[in-house]
Amino acid sequence: MAKFLVIKVSGKQYLVKNGDEILVDKLDVKVNEEIPLETLLSFDDEKISVQLGKPNIAVKTKAKIIEHLKGEKLNILKFKSKVRYTKRQGFRALLSKIKVISN
Repeated sequence: MAKFLVIKVSGKQYLVKNGDEILVDKLDVKVNEEIPLETLLSFDDEKISVQLGKPNIAVKTKAKIIEHLKGEKLNILKFKSKVRYTKRQGFRALLSKIKVISN
């Protein structure tokens, strides 16, 4: 029976279970360091036991920073017809890969 969690990291919510690796916005923490995460909701796959936080559950979920990396490049192109105006811009998000290790 798997236990699912809804955690909050830097203003965004993610549905995870123990051992999952997810990409989040860059966190200012060193690699291989453990961090506590806010847990908003906890339930099992059969939905027999559900814990709902008001707004958070007292038990914090721990996660480990695996690496810091960059996301895919986004190309932004602005164009106006008949004026010969074009502008190109690129963007790569800074991300952190974390692994949920306990709940």
